[in-house]
Amino acid sequence: MEQPNFSYIDTLSGGDEAFKSKLINIIKTEFPEEKEVYFQNIAINDLQKASENVHKLKHKITILGLEESYKVASDFEKSLKENKEVGKEDFQNILKVITDFLETI
Repeated sequence: MEQPNFSYIDTLSGGDEAFKSKLINIIKTEFPEEKEVYFQNIAINDLQKASENVHKLKHKITILGLEESYKVASDFEKSLKENKEVGKEDFQNILKVITDFLETI
């Protein structure tokens, strides 16, 4: 599985370390909250709201340079909109990889 990285953030920041740090802190704050809401909606089987959560989380996936994971998340979002959970395990594995990564920085 691909690993999160800062290549996209480095490009966005253009070498501005303060901006890079601010962006990383935003991700570290927002990601756990968005992930928790996703899991809550999955737990109550509200797949439409869960699809909205996946849509929000896709932005973090992109920012962390996970191109293949973005495709997985997009497919899972579409599945949820069709009231299916195809790709759920793969998506949740992505969330774990990101969580582990954010805990190390």
